[in-house]
Amino acid sequence: MTMMMFRDALRQALREEMQRDPRVFLLGEDIGRYGGAYAVTKGLLEEFGPQRVIDTPMSEGTIVGAAVGAAMTGGRPVAEIMYVDFLAYAMDQLVNQAAKIHYMFGGQIHVPIVVRTQQGTGRGAGAQHSQSLEAWFVHIPGLKVVAPATPEDAKGLLKSAIRDGNPVVFLEHKGLYAIKGEVPDHEYLIPIGRARVARPGSDITLISYSRTMYLALEAADALAQSGIQAEVIDLRTLKPLDMETIIASVKHTRRAVVIHEASLTAGLGAEIASRLSEALFGRLAAPVRRVAALDIPLPANSHLEKLIVPDTARIVRAAQETLGYTVKETTA
Repeated sequence: MTMMMFRDALRQALREEMQRDPRVFLLGEDIGRYGGAYAVTKGLLEEFGPQRVIDTPMSEGTIVGAAVGAAMTGGRPVAEIMYVDFLAYAMDQLVNQAAKIHYMFGGQIHVPIVVRTQQGTGRGAGAQHSQSLEAWFVHIPGLKVVAPATPEDAKGLLKSAIRDGNPVVFLEHKGLYAIKGEVPDHEYLIPIGRARVARPGSDITLISYSRTMYLALEAADALAQSGIQAEVIDLRTLKPLDMETIIASVKHTRRAVVIHEASLTAGLGAEIASRLSEALFGRLAAPVRRVAALDIPLPANSHLEKLIVPDTARIVRAAQETLGYTVKETTA
């Protein structure tokens, strides 16, 4: 195992896949000479040349559209979109084309593209550069959606995404690039669609992904001080969603809190809560709770930003309220 940053694990995955498969190439704004907005592609232009590390114009529709065309004709493009907010400019190419071509051509054509993009708060970047828009893409049949939290998962899942025959939206929280973690030295892949138990527990299940997974772990530590053992599930993949792992955990604990940085309304937490209610109706000891961002545009002021998104205290409070929930008997 080698200790490395999240961004370095991603770069290692790109390098290894480009060495392994000459069809893999990169395209996006400032990914070549500049090395990427968050330095993920630094040094790859010098190693692989401008034919495989392509600096594009500032046009997200062009980037994704070119990647779709290249994938349909045998390439394995990895497109970088500087901020997930800017994928709004490429929704036709991603949602109406990439996600549907395999189906509409009767399975004759594959679109093996990976769209790497950055999202999330923590830098005071404002309402147009800080959103978490995973629910947009999870809603679309034909897309896979990945959101790793650790350097090990970032590398293993990116390699799997590049080898996948389907379009994959690969979400990287901008607050994770500098975190460090152990990454195996040997060749490995992490299957898309498989969650992991980040911390075992017996009293309540905390379900999260990406940066908020670390907040869930901090909340579990805080709860443990009062004798509460919380199990933490790191989803890793948002679509397909590993409901088998989630249900197995909640069937045991009978209580669950879902945490994400995206806005509350129609976020992924609502989908998970609904599926748990359908699967475990009558077996839950309390309603599934959600801890998410408030339904307002994100401010550039970093102090206000912190008030809007989940923190450890909010997760602990939600868990305690869930554990203290009792069914009130109604009287005629």
